[in-house]
Amino acid sequence: MGLLDQISGPRDLRDLDEQQLSDLAREIRSFLVDRVSKTGGHLGPNLGVVELTLAIHRVFDSPHDRIVFDTGHQAYVHKIVTGRADGFTTLRQRGGLSGYPSQAESEHDIVENSHASTSLSYADGLAKAYVVRGDDRHVVAVVGDGALTGGMTWEALNNIAAAKASKLVVVVNDNGRSYTPTVGGLAEHLASLRTDPRYEQVLAEVRTRLQRTKLVGSALYDTLHAIKKGLKDALAPQGMFEDLGIKYIGPVDGHDETAMEQALVLAKNFGGPVIVHAITTKGLGYPPAEENDEDNLHSVGGAFDPETGELLASAATIWTDVFREELVALGAERDDIVAVTAAMLYPTGIYGFAAAYPDRTFDVGIAEQHAVTSAAGMALAGLHPVVAIYATFLNRAFDQVLMDAALHKCGITLVLDRAGVTGDDGPSHNGMWDMSFLQVVPGLRLAAPRDGTRLREQLREAVDVDDAPTVIRVPKGAVQPDLDAVERVGSYDVMARSGEADVVIVAVGPMVATCLDVAQRLRAQGIGVTVVDPLWVKPVSNDLVELAARHRLVVSVEDNGRVGGCGSVLCQAMTDSGVERPTMVFGIPQQFLQQGKRAVILEEIGLTAQPLAREITARVAALDGADAPDHKAADSA
Repeated sequence: MGLLDQISGPRDLRDLDEQQLSDLAREIRSFLVDRVSKTGGHLGPNLGVVELTLAIHRVFDSPHDRIVFDTGHQAYVHKIVTGRADGFTTLRQRGGLSGYPSQAESEHDIVENSHASTSLSYADGLAKAYVVRGDDRHVVAVVGDGALTGGMTWEALNNIAAAKASKLVVVVNDNGRSYTPTVGGLAEHLASLRTDPRYEQVLAEVRTRLQRTKLVGSALYDTLHAIKKGLKDALAPQGMFEDLGIKYIGPVDGHDETAMEQALVLAKNFGGPVIVHAITTKGLGYPPAEENDEDNLHSVGGAFDPETGELLASAATIWTDVFREELVALGAERDDIVAVTAAMLYPTGIYGFAAAYPDRTFDVGIAEQHAVTSAAGMALAGLHPVVAIYATFLNRAFDQVLMDAALHKCGITLVLDRAGVTGDDGPSHNGMWDMSFLQVVPGLRLAAPRDGTRLREQLREAVDVDDAPTVIRVPKGAVQPDLDAVERVGSYDVMARSGEADVVIVAVGPMVATCLDVAQRLRAQGIGVTVVDPLWVKPVSNDLVELAARHRLVVSVEDNGRVGGCGSVLCQAMTDSGVERPTMVFGIPQQFLQQGKRAVILEEIGLTAQPLAREITARVAALDGADAPDHKAADSA
C-alpha cells in the first residue's frame, strides 16, 4: 500500500516526515502520468506544483482557509490530496471529475476558475470579507507567472497592497511559462533571476535564513531584510512587489517541500498580504514533458503513450491547421499582415506565421484586452493585424472590440478558435457567446466557415476589409470534409433543395453537415426543404430575408447561444422587412454546459439531426393542421 492510498484529506499530510513527503511527491507524479495518459488533461502544470501544493496544504487548514488557483490548470494535485484521487479515471468526462476546481465536487474548491488572471481579485475579495466579518481565516492564491501578464492581476495587486489587515498569501508559481514561455517585461525580469549564475546560491541562502528564523510578524521582515539588502542590486525580484507595498519572501525552490513550507509559515504568521515567490519547473519528473519545448505537455488532448508522451490517436487535420497554413500563405503575399495572440501561440496556430515572420508576430501574454486595442493601433498605422484568440476568451475584450476597434473603423481580423461547443474543458471554455455579443457591434462582419475551403476563402475576404473589424470563428477538432454548394445565390450558398418551398433551413458554420442530414429526413416525410449557408452571418443579407419570404417555415441552426444569436437577428431582420413567417431558432440553451464530448453535448441539447428533424416535422404538421396560407406555389429559392 503506497502513501497516496493513505491520503484522504489534507490533514493526513501533517504526520508525514520529510522522506515520506518526498516519496509521496514521486507517487503523485507517477499517478498523474498514468491517469492523464488515459484521459488527456493538463499534465505539465501539475507535475510542476506537487511539492508546492503539499506545502500549502500542510501549512493552511483547507477548507477553513481558502485556496484559489488561477485558471485551475495546476489544481490536480490539490484534488488528489483533498480526497478525489479515485475520480481521476473519469477526468474531464461526462459526469466525471472536472479538469478545474469545482464547487460541486468538494468543499475545498470555492472558485471554479478557468479563465486566467482572476485569482487575485477573488482572493482579495475573500480576504476583505473575512476582515469585515471578523473571521480568522487565511486566503491563499496560487498564480502562475504567465497569469501576471494579465492586467486584472495588477489591478488586484494594487488593491491588495492597500488592504493591510487582509490575511492573504499570494504564491507566485514562477516557471517561466504560461502555455509557452511567458513574454513581456515582467517575464524578462523574472527570467533574469532564474538565469543568473548566482541563483542556486540565492536559493540556498534564503533556505538557510528561513530555517534559522523563529520570529513572526514585522520583526521577521526586519530579520530577513539583510538578505534582501544584499541581493537587491544583483537580483531584486522583490522590487516590483515591495514597491507596491506588499511584503515579499523568496525566491524559494518550489520543489523543496521543506523550504516552501517554512516560507509559507512565515507568510502566514505575518498577518497581512505577503507574496511568496516559488521557482518551479513545468513538467518536472516526467522527461517527455520536461523535454517538450513547445509547451511542456501543458494540455494533452487525449490518451497518450506514458513512455513517450506521444498521442495514441492518429493525427487528423484540424481547423486550426487550416487557418495556420492559410495565414502563412497570406503573409507571403502581403507584408502588411501581422499576427497577434494572447499567450496562445501554439493552440491558435499562430506559431506557423511566427516561424516564417517573427518580426511580424506579437504575443502579448494573457492580455486579450490589450491584444485587441494594440491591434487597432497597428491598423491605424496601416497594418492589417490578424488576432487569434479562443472564442471564450474574447468575452473579456468586448469593450475593446466595440469602442477601440469598431468605433475607429479599424481593419483588424479576429480569428476565434474553439468556437461553439468544445466539450472536455467544461462550461468556461465553450465558445457559445461570441455570435451573440458581436451582433451589437456596428460595422463588424462575422463569418462561420462550414469547412476548410470556406475557412481559407473567408479569411482572405476578411483581411481585405480595411474599414471595420472582421471575425472568423473556427470550431475545435478535426475539420470535416468540404461540402460543395448546389449554387450560390446572391450572398448565400444553396446546399440542398428539393420539393416544394415548405421549409428553409439557415445552417451556420459546422452545423451545415447536420442540417443536410435533417433535410434528408424531412424529404422522407414528403416535406420540401432548402438548406442554405449564409456564409457571412453578420450583417444579415437582404437575399436571405427574401429567401425566407418564399418559404412557409424558416428554421435557423447554430452552435451558439440562442439568445441574440444569428437566428434571433434573422428574425428581427425579417420583422423589419415586413416578412411574417413562422420561425424556429435552434441553438445552445443559455446555460453553462457541463463537460463532455462535443457529440454527447450536442445530442443532449437537441442539436443533432434526429431531434431537429422531429421538431421541424411536428411544426410543419401543425401548420398544415392550422390551415396556414399555402405558399407551396411560391418560387423555390
